[in-house]
Amino acid sequence: MPEPHESTAVSNDNYGLLRADCANCFGLCCVALPFSASVDFAVDKQAGQRCHNLGDHFRCGVHQDLRKIGYRGCTVYDCFGAGQQVAQVTYSGKDWVKAPETARHMFEVFPIMRQLHELLWYLTEALELEQTRWIHEALRSLRDETNRLTSLGAEALLILDIAAHRANVNVLLLQTSELVRASVQRQPKGSRGRQKSYGRGADLIGANLRGADLRGAHLRGAYLIAADLREADLRSADLIGADFRDADLSGADLTGSLFLTQFQINAAKGDSHTKLPKSLDRPPHWTATA
Repeated sequence: MPEPHESTAVSNDNYGLLRADCANCFGLCCVALPFSASVDFAVDKQAGQRCHNLGDHFRCGVHQDLRKIGYRGCTVYDCFGAGQQVAQVTYSGKDWVKAPETARHMFEVFPIMRQLHELLWYLTEALELEQTRWIHEALRSLRDETNRLTSLGAEALLILDIAAHRANVNVLLLQTSELVRASVQRQPKGSRGRQKSYGRGADLIGANLRGADLRGAHLRGAYLIAADLREADLRSADLIGADFRDADLSGADLTGSLFLTQFQINAAKGDSHTKLPKSLDRPPHWTATA
């Protein structure tokens, strides 16, 4: 197994290096990933095929108009900083154009690195929570191990059992979820909002959840596509893997929600009254008001 490179994945800035830095990437998401013609993409593109919008210096030539010309999916995607990690650390700044022999493996490494960075995001969040102090040592150990994996060379990353590692991380993320949600004090009966229990992968497509009290809800992998979540209270809700495509989060409170990512927020609708965790940015396509 090759010696690991110096890792840049986690720093004292917590999430800083887990955010996409396109200026230090090689346009990997624009080449490595496939997409199909749909409401999110104007055309079909195979994995490893360069997007025709990718210009010189690996920058998108139509970035400001992506949503207007049928590439909404590009404005939703987030790599958790995996792009610059692969470009600048795994391949030491050697790009796939000048070194075409690296292209195939680089494109295969990129989605593996993205999974590792996503796990680092969740573990970093879990370590910031007071309720998880009982498992901080285990969380820190697994975050350090995940960080070590991001520094491996390309050959080692390609044979990494990422599914097994995700399973190990998930055990602690489930414990985190249980500890946080168990500490939530639900509203007394008869107060404003609706309270209901949901299971993993709940089908809530198009559901009317306006004003719902979803504090501490178990919404892992929930299908919330086009759901009305205006003014809903989602504090301390476990939202890992929840599908928020076209869900209306106008006025909703997501502060303190668990495992919410920029990718999920980008796919949703919202406004200036939507309350987000400090680690996330308000998408530019959101409206000023509902």
